[in-house]
Amino acid sequence: MLAELRGINEECGVFGIWGSEEASQYTYYGLHALQHRGQEGAGIVSTNGNGLQVIKGEGLVNDVFSNLKLDDLGGHAAIGQVRYSTESGRGIENVQPLVFRSTTGSLAVAMNGNIVNAAELREHLERQGSIFQTASDTEVLAHLIKRSSGSLTQRDRVKKALSMLKGAFAFVILTEDSLMIAQDPNGIRPLSLGKVGDAWVVASETCAFDIIGAECVRSVEPGELLIVNRDGLHAERFAPTADSAMCSMEYVYFARPDSDIEGINIHMARKRCGKQLAREIGDIEADVVTGVPDSSISAAIGFSEESGIPYELGLIKSRYVGRTFIQPSQSLREQGVKMKLSPVHQVVNGKRVVMVDDSIVRGTTSKRIVKMLKEAGATEVHVVIASPPLVSPCFYGVDISTDSELIATGRTVEEVRELINADTLTFLSPEGMLDAIGRPDTMKNCGQCLACFTGEYPTEIYADTVLPHEKEIGK
Repeated sequence: MLAELRGINEECGVFGIWGSEEASQYTYYGLHALQHRGQEGAGIVSTNGNGLQVIKGEGLVNDVFSNLKLDDLGGHAAIGQVRYSTESGRGIENVQPLVFRSTTGSLAVAMNGNIVNAAELREHLERQGSIFQTASDTEVLAHLIKRSSGSLTQRDRVKKALSMLKGAFAFVILTEDSLMIAQDPNGIRPLSLGKVGDAWVVASETCAFDIIGAECVRSVEPGELLIVNRDGLHAERFAPTADSAMCSMEYVYFARPDSDIEGINIHMARKRCGKQLAREIGDIEADVVTGVPDSSISAAIGFSEESGIPYELGLIKSRYVGRTFIQPSQSLREQGVKMKLSPVHQVVNGKRVVMVDDSIVRGTTSKRIVKMLKEAGATEVHVVIASPPLVSPCFYGVDISTDSELIATGRTVEEVRELINADTLTFLSPEGMLDAIGRPDTMKNCGQCLACFTGEYPTEIYADTVLPHEKEIGK
């Protein structure tokens, strides 16, 4: 479903490159490819070995950068980020990469994810005299690096700082003499390593490699620290690998269909989820299958192929309605649905429609789409969801902070069906989702984080991470 309207958002995407005189331009194009991961701010920091240059601002990548600005950056290495922020993290000061300058050397840092013990670490650092300039978890890492023992090498200071972090994080760190890349011990957020010519590149998704003609080499391993400098690429560990727990919502919704995560193509995974959903439902009497644009199209095609019910473009998404129309109230959110989506009357009129979607969060958008389809003449609307019910909040960099936002929490499937006014409602089983994506068919050590579906978190959840009425989750 549409993240802009339903209140579920990935919080950012990162990109980095070392060893190209066109580093800033490559980073710009890489951020363009990652724009779906963050639309509220963007930034690039580059270096030519003599200082760090930075350009960042609020808005889309095209709004922040121009050819003139990119020419000012220059350099043979760069990192960048596109950002979606929570309410507390808005403002230009929180747009990344964050740059820190000191007499012992400058560094820039950008992150995708969320550090669940950030509040505890921040309090500890403030007692030691650190003064924070942003609300971003990313700044915690910079302070930890700078406050490490002066007798340690820069590499060891970074490793020591990373080892203190808990949660989900994919970091890119740029200094005047190296690019450092780090993935959390559970590998919750995606991060891939590639090459374009002789330059090393890293990105949250492989679609960023395609746009610049880079080859994907491999995924960054959980607990791994990669250092790229004039001597080449060096791989080390800052923590032992924990149970692999890649975010399931990357496969279900967040990642672009043309991206691969750990060798699994997103479009094909979603298509298999749609096929599996059709197998789990069995016989369903309907005339047409349609998907909610854009992330549900792949699953809808799979459902159609497996069920034999023809696929049609029953819903159209407007390409010209921006995030300006996001509003906090339900009435304005429903108006936003009308502006974003419209039914194709001749496709659905007089038809029994299977509406395939990737997930249901609040239910507001689902209810409105069901209503639109019926107003357009659909005689029945059967809602099928290509993932299990979302019943628990996420603390790893996805904007679902409380279970009170989730329509499925504490409700049966039938109760949710009644609330969205669908004729039937079916969710994909957790086991079916894992099978379809390509992971083992067991819930234990499955290689995916299922916390938002099961309430079982792969890391400890600190009390400061949880809102007051949700703190029982962290016990």
